[in-house]
Amino acid sequence: MSLSSTAIEPLRFREALGHYASGITVITTHLEDEPIGFTCQSFHSVSMSPPLVSFSVMSSSGSYPKIRQAGRFAVNILSDEQVRISKQFARRGTDKWHEVEWRESPLGNPIIAGSLHWLDCEIYAEHAAGDHLIVIGEVKALNLQEAAATQPLLYYKGQYRNIAEHCEA
Repeated sequence: MSLSSTAIEPLRFREALGHYASGITVITTHLEDEPIGFTCQSFHSVSMSPPLVSFSVMSSSGSYPKIRQAGRFAVNILSDEQVRISKQFARRGTDKWHEVEWRESPLGNPIIAGSLHWLDCEIYAEHAAGDHLIVIGEVKALNLQEAAATQPLLYYKGQYRNIAEHCEA
């Protein structure tokens, strides 16, 4: 049997990828007086010059067409104290912004209060990839918080994690 004829089962593939720890972000924009956002763990740096980042989103996303229309987005990098925010923005068909404090970024995107850091981006490119879109953004502004005790929110093996629970003293 050749490898090319071996079908990869979607659940097994998802389980395998779950062994790769990732940070959690919320991608946001503001369009026609409506804040838009969704939880995203497939976020990465792409280039230093120009400063580019990327995220992947399901082609069927209800939020992404509005982000595309706005032409800009913010990446809110969540802290380990923002599990509720991550879960809230991961749901479809609910008021994702209920009891969420935010302010506008320099480009007019929502910055979620308590985020570890944020990046303000303009859409640079978009590429279809299977059932997802890969969106590349050019970073136009950023903010690095100075709270040394704050850690990133991680996702590993289907659970939220933090760095402290796995470090030895």
